[in-house]
Amino acid sequence: MGDYTFFIAGSYAITALVIGGLILRAVLDHRAQVRALAELEARGMRRRSSARTAPVEPLPAGQAAR
Repeated sequence: MGDYTFFIAGSYAITALVIGGLILRAVLDHRAQVRALAELEARGMRRRSSARTAPVEPLPAGQAAR
């Protein structure tokens, strides 16, 4: 690598830190969203997706929706 070893190693280190920071931010945000959702559900709010009683069946192949 020669003269550029420090530059290349530093670039990899900075890239690893940025990617690690993005992963950490996503994990922390996910936890915050789960807590917020649990709090809303504890207050009596429900998700619209939980109102469905039966899953929607796909149409058979070749049949168009009306």
